[in-house]
Amino acid sequence: MPTSLEIAQAATLRPIGDIADELGLEHEEVEPYGRYKAKVDLSVIDRLADRPDAKLINVTAITPTPAGEGKTTTSVSLTQGLGKLGRKPVLCLREASLGPVFGVKGGAAGGGYAQVVPMEDLNLHFTGDLHAITAANNLLAALIDAHLHHGNPAGLDPLAISWRRCMDMNDRNLRNVITGLGGRAHGAPRETGFDITAASEVMGLVAVARDLADLRERLGRITVGQTYEGEPVTAEDIDAAGAMAVVLRDAVKPNLVQTLEGQPAFVHCGPFANIAHGNNSLVADRVGLKLGEFLLTESGFASDMGMEKFFDITCRIGELRPSAVVLVATVRALKHHGGDLEGGAAEIEAGAANLARHIGIVNGFGLQAVVGVNKFPTDTADELELVRRLATEAGAYAAEINTAFENGGAGATALAEAVVAAADEANEFDYAYPLDAPIEEKIRLIATRVYGADGVELLPPAKKKAADWAGSDLARLPICMAKTHLSLSHDPALKNAPTGFTVTVRDLRPYTGAGWLVALCGDMMTMPGLGKSPAAYAIDIDENGETVGLF
Repeated sequence: MPTSLEIAQAATLRPIGDIADELGLEHEEVEPYGRYKAKVDLSVIDRLADRPDAKLINVTAITPTPAGEGKTTTSVSLTQGLGKLGRKPVLCLREASLGPVFGVKGGAAGGGYAQVVPMEDLNLHFTGDLHAITAANNLLAALIDAHLHHGNPAGLDPLAISWRRCMDMNDRNLRNVITGLGGRAHGAPRETGFDITAASEVMGLVAVARDLADLRERLGRITVGQTYEGEPVTAEDIDAAGAMAVVLRDAVKPNLVQTLEGQPAFVHCGPFANIAHGNNSLVADRVGLKLGEFLLTESGFASDMGMEKFFDITCRIGELRPSAVVLVATVRALKHHGGDLEGGAAEIEAGAANLARHIGIVNGFGLQAVVGVNKFPTDTADELELVRRLATEAGAYAAEINTAFENGGAGATALAEAVVAAADEANEFDYAYPLDAPIEEKIRLIATRVYGADGVELLPPAKKKAADWAGSDLARLPICMAKTHLSLSHDPALKNAPTGFTVTVRDLRPYTGAGWLVALCGDMMTMPGLGKSPAAYAIDIDENGETVGLF
């Protein structure tokens, strides 16, 4: 079988104007970026305001292994499978970050014959959105330092500046830095650091902004630090928000591309689900809900990560109501959680505890879970059927084998039929916590109801902030948990379905522009590092100028 890159490079793509026409977009609403990608003007939301919404399907997974389970491949294949059934699906995905592309994870366009294309564009610079977000973030950082240098009229305490720079690359050496060295003319020395662009608050607020005006307002609400008296200082206070909005005026528009089989896909924004809220943009969802019969939106990592944040943050902000959930599982992931990747039925049955826990998480939000068993070449028929049986025994609405990596949409029609049936079922969707609960109680409810923890422990810095913010507007914000994706707990060493653990929260960060509080759990970092053999080593240009090694 050809590689995913070879399949993508050999594909015959349709002009993006044809995709837009079939989707029902008007010509003035489509801004082409070359032949095969375009931005969509947000005016389409107002034009179609009276049209009923599509059924919203969230695609998530069980706790992932380092190798990944093909959640994006499943999302794309389900879209293609619905197309094979004659339905009208719209897919929403996040944009790729260069950090994981050149690090361990690789690209974010799917795989095999279940991809969104143009694959190389999607995985590299695309339409420049992430660069714009990086530039806006660092423009604010530069304006903060200029404000200090030129008299500091806002009275900003240099030791209480919370805003950090960012870049779209894994670089552990930039986690903690000292800036302003070289004498008075070069600034005042202070400790700060870099986050990866996916963890920037600017990424988060672009992902939840309803339009350009809302984006501008959210940028102004960003808290950059405190005065000497402890009062918050915002981006608006130092006259930075307007220029940031200009940098982001095109980045807020969703990007339209296509699957290998010609279905429309919006790919927009790229927050990670372990260190951010992990979902594509709200505007992409809102546009897709008006244009399709089914909207499939993928959340990062597992149901305890991106899915929980999609429900408790994005659905709250956007007033969205999901219809069902697709939960991706694999034979090898269950073996991993069962303790032995080379094992057999016994390890699959042991690892199914993790699958059962995630089905319970989905059901806990009042929704049906359809398990998509993503087939790998090493899986046997007996192993696949065992996973199906274990899934239904654990409470899944249905479980179907997905062979779309090799067979495209035809390999996902059974899964698509199950999703259609599940979406037709009545549901009792609700959130994991009420917004008016105290900060620590909201964190406790996520940890106990979603992760299965016994409770939470807020370390002194987090405890003090939670107490200081009680009674303020901050206390009513939703929570964005930053924790490992490799475990249901905050400890990546606790595999499968751990019990008897307490989630430790070391600090809280107020994202006042995006509109949530980030709870940093365990030793979770907001700037990843490259491994010993990063994917970048294999990526190159061949003698014909073609990309090789991208996956």
